[in-house]
Amino acid sequence: MIARRLAVIIGAAALMLAACADGADEQAAPPADDQPVRGGILVAAIDSDPGHFNPAITTSGATHTGSELIYNGLVELDDNLEPQPELAESWDVENDGALYRFHLRDGVKWHDGQPFSSADIKFTFDELLPQHSRTKASVLATLQSIDTPNEQTVEFRFKEPYAPLLLQLNVTEAPILPRHIYQGTDPRTNPANLKPVGTGPFTLKSYTPDSQIELAANENYFKPDQPYLDGVVMRIIPERGNQMVALESGEVDWVFGVPGPDLSRLRDSGRYDFLTTGINPGGSNCIMTVSFNLDRPMFGDVRVRRAIGQALDRQQFLERVQFGQGRVAEAPISSGIPFAHAEGLQGMPTFDRAAAAQLLDEAGWRQDGDGTRVAGNVAGVPDGTALAFDFLVYPTFTSYGDLLRAQLAEVGIEVRLRQLEPPVFADTVFSNRDFDTNIISYCNGADPEIGVKRMYVSSSIGPVPFSNAAGYRNPDVDRLFDESRITVKGDARTPIYRQIQEQLVRDLPYLWIVETDSVRAFSRNCSGFSPSGHFAAAAFCRQ
Repeated sequence: MIARRLAVIIGAAALMLAACADGADEQAAPPADDQPVRGGILVAAIDSDPGHFNPAITTSGATHTGSELIYNGLVELDDNLEPQPELAESWDVENDGALYRFHLRDGVKWHDGQPFSSADIKFTFDELLPQHSRTKASVLATLQSIDTPNEQTVEFRFKEPYAPLLLQLNVTEAPILPRHIYQGTDPRTNPANLKPVGTGPFTLKSYTPDSQIELAANENYFKPDQPYLDGVVMRIIPERGNQMVALESGEVDWVFGVPGPDLSRLRDSGRYDFLTTGINPGGSNCIMTVSFNLDRPMFGDVRVRRAIGQALDRQQFLERVQFGQGRVAEAPISSGIPFAHAEGLQGMPTFDRAAAAQLLDEAGWRQDGDGTRVAGNVAGVPDGTALAFDFLVYPTFTSYGDLLRAQLAEVGIEVRLRQLEPPVFADTVFSNRDFDTNIISYCNGADPEIGVKRMYVSSSIGPVPFSNAAGYRNPDVDRLFDESRITVKGDARTPIYRQIQEQLVRDLPYLWIVETDSVRAFSRNCSGFSPSGHFAAAAFCRQ
């Protein structure tokens, strides 16, 4: 009964995430005789330089895109997001979900030939994943201990029953790294971050920063039929328009995202297949989210934060930036997690420039004519200070910054865009807290424990990348997240998450702009792709 109840919960979460990726595989089913072929190099276009190849210490999409093919998790999630064996070949769940025992595959080797064992898993969770914001805030917050009875067995013991674990052990949420390489070192500066050693289907052959990543097939991969490709080359092409030129000229075979205006042309050509999904190498159920630095006196008054929200036309972000690929965010938790998403939530800022201007006036930010507003009797802000602030973006998110700047100018707010590459962005925001506002693609995952909690609980304030960027503290929210964690039944968690979201829209530490989907495109000569981080593990191309 216990195992069945956990299976129902896990299966429901998987179905929710699968629904987010409805229509995920748009390519026609391959004919029966279309068997995989071996050989060839797949060339993929990616948006950003990864900075490094250690996905255990960050949730950065750039790092995960560039590195996940090198590593494995204990499990993988199939196309229906059901847990399947990976480094673990089987598992048992006991004590109402407070104990998980994993039995590891025999004969798995690291890329340097050293044997993989349970000690690598314990080390990764104890020493590396505390810097992975989603895993730190969820699994590690309730984990009591990890035991290794022998080299082929690892046991996770929790303080209370913990249902979502099997959805959090893939290469995106919990990539396993080698203990013999990282033990006794600073994982942020270990040379292996640039010369990675994994167990995954591909090994790093070469890396030219801001140019390309070259991967070679792991000839000793523990899945005997994979990979089919000889290698994968990831070309770093920041502009999506340039990626489309490279795809149509035959320079690349795969792109992770197709801009809306190009989609119909590619479809009409008959040369490509497509995969529409809310799953990305850096996570799933992602919401483009504006973070306020709540340490800045300028944002201390919730009326200012609400006014900024009401000055933004989120439908325009969906249409002009996402080109319809996604949905306007209607709550702090993604609609891809239906049991937790609050329908009909009251208090979400709606587009109303007049109301925004009135709130700014009431908060002491006055406007003389059409110029930038200035402070008058605003707590902590000298009189005469302009309502002007920095807005940090990845280069790939510049369009969001341009539109936000234009919309806020209409109510007398000056926005200064600062483009930062992902590794610099993470240090600036989370380690140094040297920012006013920013926009982050916060991926919620299949369960709020995975990707939502880390944004709001006070224990997630700190240098861990992509955790609580706002520096938000609310004891009631902390308590409600604790309550939801120990509530195993999904339907019993629904009212708890509604309370959390009602409080969040009252406090507005963030603004939730759009839920994003991505349309992958790839040469019709190729097949076997997955939306996950192991997107090319089973891929093959016919010449």
